[in-house]
Amino acid sequence: MQTYTIDSLIRFLLYIVGFLAFAVFNAVILGWGERKIMARIQRRIGPKEAGPFGLLQIPADVIKLLAKQFRTPKGGDTMLFVAAPALAIVPALMSFIAIPFAPGLQARDINIGLLMVYAFTTVVILGLLVGGWGSRNKYAIISAARAVSQNVAYEIPMLICVVTVVLITKTMNLTTIVNEQAGAFWHWNVFRFNASPLLPVLFVVYIICMLAETNRTPFDIAEAESELIAGAYTEYSGMGSGLFFLAEYANIVIGCSLAVILFLGGWHDPTGLFPGVWWFAAKLYALVFFVIWVRWTFPRTQFYSLLNLSWKTLIPLTLANLLITGFWVKVFGS
Repeated sequence: MQTYTIDSLIRFLLYIVGFLAFAVFNAVILGWGERKIMARIQRRIGPKEAGPFGLLQIPADVIKLLAKQFRTPKGGDTMLFVAAPALAIVPALMSFIAIPFAPGLQARDINIGLLMVYAFTTVVILGLLVGGWGSRNKYAIISAARAVSQNVAYEIPMLICVVTVVLITKTMNLTTIVNEQAGAFWHWNVFRFNASPLLPVLFVVYIICMLAETNRTPFDIAEAESELIAGAYTEYSGMGSGLFFLAEYANIVIGCSLAVILFLGGWHDPTGLFPGVWWFAAKLYALVFFVIWVRWTFPRTQFYSLLNLSWKTLIPLTLANLLITGFWVKVFGS
């Protein structure tokens, strides 16, 4: 029993180190990719001087951040200011523990893994709130207030979407949810019209909520560079800012990973030609590309329009969807 516990602890620590390395590598690749995609959309060249195709631009930016001094603002709350980046990045890394990227490629298969992921991702908003308050900067405080109100508004319809999927699959185990979608692509939850005719609508609502939860355009009201300088990150320098940067991309990957697991069949390949992990990665980064494309295509919405979209449209829509799905499952079965 003791050997099993030690082996489990070592495996857990190795996964944490691996997830941290993945988060850093992912932020580097997506940072470079987003700049290149942005440049293409805006008919510009993008990074090209630092290394071939500008691949060394993000590592150069990381070195620059590491070289900068981390300073606390005068009159701010030092403890909260220092703790905020950790509150943003640690829950994001912990969320990776329950995500199955392929059969056997999972740190821990948890029966309530879906609940665990959303429990950790909910803590991320505390990083923005604590960072804004500890900065003692009016722009950062306004940004933190916006972020909290936005998070509350869009977490409700997102969780209703998740509850609807749980109602259909009858489990919160992420591996089991993926295995329920094995086979041809019409077995994926987004196409399972026999389970509920409104699942495609649910998928669209989930993607909208994910964009809002990760503070991406057109829902980047909390950061809003043209209005609030850099939002809650205004007073952060060096790797304090860098950790928020890592957390942003990590949360995007988590949100897209859950979309793949809940709606797009996870690692299952309808063709049977590719390994599961590559198929999962293809779906994951197709959604990440969509998130980047939306950011550089659509303008930022107004704050009240953002809240009205959730409270007046998405929440009633998802509640109606939940009731219809419950009726459908009860009458016709899943």
